[in-house]
Amino acid sequence: MSEPAEKTVEDSAEPKVAEDSSDTQSACECDCTGGCGSEPILIEPDLKFKEDLIEYGGDTFNKCYQCATCSAACSLSTDVDPFPRKEMIWTMWGLKDRLISDPDIWACYYCGDCSTRCPRGANPGELMMALRRYAISRYDWTGISRLLYTSRIAEVGAIVVVAAIVVALFVISGAFTPERMLTDHVSVETFIPHQLVHYGDWVMAGILTFFLLTNSLRMCRFLLKGQKIPPSVFVSEAKTFIIHMATQKKWRECESKSTRWLKHFILVTGYVTMFTLVMFFLGYLQTDGSEFTWVSILGYYATAAILFFSADAMISRVKKKEEIHKFSHDSDWMFLILLFLTGLTGILMHAFRLLDLALPTYYIYVIHLAIAVPMLVVEVPFGKWAHLMYRPLALYLKAVKAKARDLEIA
Repeated sequence: MSEPAEKTVEDSAEPKVAEDSSDTQSACECDCTGGCGSEPILIEPDLKFKEDLIEYGGDTFNKCYQCATCSAACSLSTDVDPFPRKEMIWTMWGLKDRLISDPDIWACYYCGDCSTRCPRGANPGELMMALRRYAISRYDWTGISRLLYTSRIAEVGAIVVVAAIVVALFVISGAFTPERMLTDHVSVETFIPHQLVHYGDWVMAGILTFFLLTNSLRMCRFLLKGQKIPPSVFVSEAKTFIIHMATQKKWRECESKSTRWLKHFILVTGYVTMFTLVMFFLGYLQTDGSEFTWVSILGYYATAAILFFSADAMISRVKKKEEIHKFSHDSDWMFLILLFLTGLTGILMHAFRLLDLALPTYYIYVIHLAIAVPMLVVEVPFGKWAHLMYRPLALYLKAVKAKARDLEIA
C-alpha cells in the first residue's frame, strides 16, 4: 500500500523520482500505475492544477490513502486499467497532462458505488466528474468552457447574452409589429415565418458542429499523444463509437441497481426526437391555426421525457439521497433548469395554439426560443451535453489504441 496522502509529493513543489513499484508512474503504453518493469520517471507535480481542480468540483481527493477500495467496488474497472484508483494517485501527484490524456475518466458513468464504499470519504466518483469537467475545458480551444465551469457569473451572463440576441432577432425581423401579431386568431407563420426560424436553426447547428468537432479533434490529439495508428484500425473500430453513442451500454454493467441508465436513455431519446423535429420538420410543428398535426405525437413524447426526467434529476439533487446527487456543480443545475424550461415553454406554446390564444402563443414562442437557443449554444459544445460526444469518442479511441497495440505485438 502506498504512503498516506499527507506524505506524498503533493506537499512539495520539488520534483521527485519514484523509487519503487508502489510509487512508480509508468511511462509504458498500458498507462498503469507501476510494477510493469518500466524504468522510474521523474514526477513533476503541477500544484496549480490541484488548486484549479477544486473549482471544477474536485475538493476531497487529498483524503485518499490508496486502499484501492474504489477500484475493487467498480464493476467496470479492470486489472489493466484500475480506475478510479490510478486517477486518485495521478491527481494527488498533480499529473495534469496524464489525466487529460486518460480515456478512463470517460469510462466512469458515476454510479456512485466507489464513493459509497470509500472508507475515507475521498469521493472518487465526484473526482472523476471533476476531471471530466476539467478535461472539457482543455479540449475547448476557445477557453469558453473554462469560464463557464469556473464562474457562475460567466455562465449566467452567457445565457443572458444569447437570450438577448434571440429576442433582438425577433425585433429586427418586425415580428412585434401589429401587422404580424394577429389577434383574432393564431397565426404563428405570420408572426415569424418558419423559414426564418429554419434558417436560424441551420446556422446555429453549423456553428455548434464546428465547435464540437474542432474540440473533439483536440481531444483526439490529447488521447492519442502522437501514437502511430494504421487507418484501417480507425475504420474497424468505428462500430465502438456508434454503439456507445447510441446506447451507452457499458452503463448497464454497473453493479448499482439504479435505474439511471434507463432514465438517461429515455431523456436522450426525447431530446434527439425534439431536435430532429425542429431541424427537419419545423413546418409541421409551426402551423397556423389550432389544428392538431401528427408530428405533435412525437412532440408529446419528447416533451414528456424532457420534463419528467429533468424534474426527477433536480428533485434528486435537492434531496441529496443518491450518492451521485449529493454534490452538484453550478453547471449541473444550469443544464437541468434550461432543459426543463425548454420543455415547459414548448408545451405551453402548443397548448396556447390549440386554444387559439394568439398573444400568449406569440410571447411564449419568443420565451421558448430565448431559453432553448442558449441551452444549445452554451451547453452542447461547451458544457455537460458535450458528454454525449466525448464519452463514446474516448471509449472508441481506447479501443483503437488497444487494437493497434495488439497488431504491434502480433
